[in-house]
Amino acid sequence: MIRTWRIDGPRQTLAFGSRKDRLARVIYWGPRLPDGEDLDAIYGAHKIDVTGGMLDHNPELTICPESTRTFPGQPGLVLNDTDGTPMYSRFRYESEVAGYDHLTLTYSDEGLGITYTAHFRIDPQTDILEARAVVEADRPVRLHWLAAPVLPAPHHSDELIDFTGRWCGEFQTATTHWSAGGRYRNNRTGRTGHEAFPGLIIPCRGATNTQGEAYAFHYGWSGGHRMVAEELPDGRRQVQFGNANGTETDKGTRFETATLYAACSGEGLNGCAVAFQRHLRDRIVTWPAPERPRPVHYNCWEAVYFDHHIPTLKDIASRAAALGAERFVLDDGWFGTRDDDTRALADWQVDPRKYPDGLAPLIEHVKAEGMSFGIWLEPEMINPDSETYRAHPDWALGYPDQILGRQQMCLDMANPEVREYLYAQIADLLSANDIDYIKWDHNRVLPMPDADQPRGTYALLDRLRADFPNVEIESCASGGGRIDFGILARTQRVWLSDSNDALERLRIQHNAALFLPLAITGSHVGPRDCHTSGRTLDIRFRAWVAAQRHMGFEMDPRELSDDEVATLKQVTAWWKANRSWMTAADILRLDSTDPAVIAEQQMAPDGSRFVAFIGKADTSSQVAPRPLRLTRLDPEARYRIELVNRQDVHALSRGTPTLKDAPMEVSGRFLMSQGLSVPWSFPERMWVIEGTRLKDGPGRSE
Repeated sequence: MIRTWRIDGPRQTLAFGSRKDRLARVIYWGPRLPDGEDLDAIYGAHKIDVTGGMLDHNPELTICPESTRTFPGQPGLVLNDTDGTPMYSRFRYESEVAGYDHLTLTYSDEGLGITYTAHFRIDPQTDILEARAVVEADRPVRLHWLAAPVLPAPHHSDELIDFTGRWCGEFQTATTHWSAGGRYRNNRTGRTGHEAFPGLIIPCRGATNTQGEAYAFHYGWSGGHRMVAEELPDGRRQVQFGNANGTETDKGTRFETATLYAACSGEGLNGCAVAFQRHLRDRIVTWPAPERPRPVHYNCWEAVYFDHHIPTLKDIASRAAALGAERFVLDDGWFGTRDDDTRALADWQVDPRKYPDGLAPLIEHVKAEGMSFGIWLEPEMINPDSETYRAHPDWALGYPDQILGRQQMCLDMANPEVREYLYAQIADLLSANDIDYIKWDHNRVLPMPDADQPRGTYALLDRLRADFPNVEIESCASGGGRIDFGILARTQRVWLSDSNDALERLRIQHNAALFLPLAITGSHVGPRDCHTSGRTLDIRFRAWVAAQRHMGFEMDPRELSDDEVATLKQVTAWWKANRSWMTAADILRLDSTDPAVIAEQQMAPDGSRFVAFIGKADTSSQVAPRPLRLTRLDPEARYRIELVNRQDVHALSRGTPTLKDAPMEVSGRFLMSQGLSVPWSFPERMWVIEGTRLKDGPGRSE
């Protein structure tokens, strides 16, 4: 007997089939199939041949591959009885819940007393596929590995792209060519990690940012993940994501994966990126005040570090407000005896030496300047040199002789007493002060991975969100060490990197846009001399790179010259004037033929306008700039194109391209086929070009 199912989204279909009531396998994933497609025929067409030297039948690549079916690759479930005996499943069909865009399949192994359930759903607006798996047992068992429902990888792909990185160098891409065997990653740091963002992109042959087929995956979990992208000896390919190996430290009767998010695209990598951006912004993140424009930040960290003096902070706040800041964030150093990063974490009381009258005088000044007030916390951490540790050394996670990180240890977030203490401290702080924003940091990896740690953090965040619904929270972990859809279901912003070096940021933001929208991606104008790279960059470049995302400042405004103040005010005013539509825009990575250029196009949802940011990260190999093709325009429409920062043209740019002196009107077809020619520039500069679709004139689209 053959069973088949399908679920559909606006642009894709996922079809399944099974025989003899065994686990289902994906028999089709790609562009939407016709409504009347014969799934039994597809099931037959999906089979591969058998020849000499093989088994008589090909072992099935199911949604949870089983070792008992002679499967030659990574199984989807590794389970042991409490005495260590392996439990090799032979699941059989039990029940289903099926609908147009959703499917739940339940299978059981009566002999082992375990049940496996796979949940699938395609979002009807964003077209993102969500999948998760649950295993239940009739007695406590030990889980070593459980994959979210396993999806196939396309055969017509030569390579796969995943992500690595480091502190101040997040979202670096790693390209691996498919071959027999697999790409294996097991992040056991206990958090999402700079080193291993839980994402995977599989471009099909010939795909670019703007064209071709591509598939993409993201595992929405904050506690470390495992990824397997494997090519079997017969050529079939599978993709598995789940929690990192061995992180379920206790036996249990129920285990569940996080949600695996996936997208397929016929419009290049941008098709997947737009689906992820929209899904995160419109489905995952919950906004305290959705109607409120994203405020321009000011963060005082790189201005004062731990050296807090109220008169200095008030002066800085006034200067930040004059530049256009709308939120002032007081960073590390306001609590306990926190004079450096070696002490006082977990002592969440205002330091009376620095703030003898509490935070109120500073908050009142900030509010009088027209800004809201935010504050830095690192709730999951503790310094051995702290009053809290001296009172509760047992609250620290791991052994006393563990290697410290930044002179700190992790708190045991699975301990209800720890969560209760942290809730009380944070709730008192929020109740006593007019605070609408928390920068929630996480500056070290765990001493050992434990899935209960992120679950405890989630529980604390959920409780705080319920009791203080108007407070916005930013996820920071030494910059981009905890960015995933799991933490973003509880926060509204991420600190993409501790690097405020605009040149580094240009690349980091470009790659992060494969998953992250503008609305949640913080980007700040850093100091003239970058504190993390030592590089000195022009204010115009720093300001425009920050304006690509949720804009802010993080420097000492007292260092700014009059010209720098004027530039920063101008760019900030431009960002404020455009943020309402840019917040909802799709970020489209552009394919530049000049490797020195990193460019993107932010397109309004209705296609009526766009802005292109054309960043020059290095010296070009050719003399004149090469034309840059735009994307997703109406080929028959005409667009008014204008160079926003025309005043930045250097005297060495001596030609006469139209954009240097005036706007121009051209068709969408021209912009996508020939492309834009921009003025010459030095490296470490940015051109900003606005485009508006015209309603009248030849070739109009409206």
